[in-house]
Amino acid sequence: MHPAPRALRRAVAAATLALLATAVGCAPQPEGNASASSSGSTGSTCAKGGLATRTSGKLTIATDEPAYEPWFKDDKPANGKGFESAIAYAVAKQLGYDKSAVVWQSVPFNKAFAPGEKTFDFDINQVSISAERKKAVDFSSGYYDVRQAVLALKGSKAAKATSIADLRKLKLGAQVGTTSLDYLTDVMKPTQQPAVYAKNDQAKSALKNGQVDAIVTDLPTAFYITAAEVTDAKIVGQFENQKGTPEQFGLVLDKGSALTSCVTDAVDALRKDGTLAKIEKQWLSDAVDAPVLK
Repeated sequence: MHPAPRALRRAVAAATLALLATAVGCAPQPEGNASASSSGSTGSTCAKGGLATRTSGKLTIATDEPAYEPWFKDDKPANGKGFESAIAYAVAKQLGYDKSAVVWQSVPFNKAFAPGEKTFDFDINQVSISAERKKAVDFSSGYYDVRQAVLALKGSKAAKATSIADLRKLKLGAQVGTTSLDYLTDVMKPTQQPAVYAKNDQAKSALKNGQVDAIVTDLPTAFYITAAEVTDAKIVGQFENQKGTPEQFGLVLDKGSALTSCVTDAVDALRKDGTLAKIEKQWLSDAVDAPVLK
């Protein structure tokens, strides 16, 4: 066979190099390099108003719908009223985004921390930080220390309970995917199968209609329910935090988000300068001491 002409040999060599380059580009990258490039703690400058957000120049914040009090006011997250709305705007300001640059998005509670890419920059929706949830999403540092509480209708057997043992044989309920349900199943350990609801509204209706003896929610929500929604109910008591570590709500971000360290820094700065305490006092002042259930 005659040698190929020089021009043809050059063309074949160039094509081969192009194919090799393509193959290398498509090959799986070493795990260490991939994680380093996507980590929220690397390469982030936290430039005020210039973060790598979903929409340039905008900060997209998500929460559930409806948005309950006292966390939000009048079911309008964008109005800046209510504890979490105020926190969201305080964090946005710390990051360099004014109110006009904040875009709100509706995301169901469970979807916020489910595996998969997120459509928001961060979510604020009373999501407790946990090791299990951290497998799927990133969290900021905590912006609120939480306690769980038990509600029952006044005059009921559950309302007279003074200990966890007094409640154990009763029909209890909580919202799915919440630490309220975790406390119900892991701390209270009821003898009856607990009722599990997709929304807090359903749990409140079940309590009001006598379908359950008591429900578990976080303490500020419990105060609001008894004051404004189910006024013939009372707070039976609250739980001590388990294992000496306070349960905390955190802002939820995409796993490996470049914004995680910046948002955490913002929350930490707001805690340090007293802004978090000031907002808590303004919107959650009713969440005072309640009997501790043991």
